[in-house]
Parts: sequence; structure tokens; C-alpha cells
Amino acid sequence: MSNILCVCTGNICRSPLAEVYLASKLGAREITSAGTHALVDKPPDENAISIAGADGWDISGHRARQLDDAISRKQDLILVMEHSQLHWVRANFPFTRGKVFLLSQWKDQENIDDPYRHSREFFDVIYRRIASCADDWVDRLK
Repeated sequence: MSNILCVCTGNICRSPLAEVYLASKLGAREITSAGTHALVDKPPDENAISIAGADGWDISGHRARQLDDAISRKQDLILVMEHSQLHWVRANFPFTRGKVFLLSQWKDQENIDDPYRHSREFFDVIYRRIASCADDWVDRLK
């Protein structure tokens, strides 16, 4: 699978973190992100920038983008954070059936909560969950 898309709501917290984490583990693939209700052209949340920076990644240049038909058609795999996003993607882009999954698919199939407007500590918890769930995908995609 060459093209992997990470999806959250606003594309400023969870999906940019999942994107950079997966890119660091999977190398040559094209890994990107988008939002179901993106805060278009907004930079990542400061906590997301800080967390990524602590692992040596600079996501400050990322800008949120809305998931659309063209983006979704290009993907081999679409990883979402919540059940509601899974349903939204399937409803809006029916051709994604069979290639859209929860990031937590191999863990517990539970939602990865949105840390937007929460404490740095909550962001840290969510980032650890993103990383743990992403590692399960890495094991299957390598």
C-alpha cells in the first residue's frame, strides 16, 4: 500500500500526529492527512506541534485540508480516529469501502478521542494511543 491517509475531524491534532508518526515508521510511502470537517488552512494545534517536536518532527508547516473525492480516490488505505468518521467517509465516498478502517482496528476498535482544546496531559495520552494503534498497522504493512 503506497498511499495512506490519516483522517480526524479538524486535521489539526490527531491526523497530523498519526501522519508524521506513520511516515517515520513506514518510510517511502506517501502518507498524508485530512479532516472530515477540516479547519481549512489552519496550522496544527500548539500542543500537537510540541508533541511532534519532542520526537524530532516539525509539523508547524502543516495546513489543515478537507477530505474530498480526489483525495480519497488516491488512497490505498484510509485510517480514521472515530466510528463517526468511518461512517462519514463511507457515506460521502462509497468507493472507499474496503479501504477505510479505524486506526484502532487491531487494538480495541474504540474511538481515539479528540484532544482539541484539552490539556497538554490529555494530548500526551492521546498521542501515546495514536502511536500504539499506529504500531499495530506498521507491523501489518511492513
